[in-house]
Amino acid sequence: MAVLSDDDEGKYLVDDTGEQLGIVSEVDEAAGVAYVDPDPGVIESLVETFGGGDADEDDIRVPENSVSNVTDDELRVDADL
Repeated sequence: MAVLSDDDEGKYLVDDTGEQLGIVSEVDEAAGVAYVDPDPGVIESLVETFGGGDADEDDIRVPENSVSNVTDDELRVDADL
């Protein structure tokens, strides 16, 4: 299990095969949840990459106990969401 932080905003969420599932738009550290935009547009991707995004109703809620590994560029999950 990984510990999520605001520094994870803008990272890609990928599955165990390396397929990109979306981009982290917001992290709620207190709740241990990352919100992932599964289909960001170009402008939205740029904003989220620099940590300026916010979660919306289309985002996928990813609890930190689903994240197996965190790197400089991505959050990796072992299961399908």
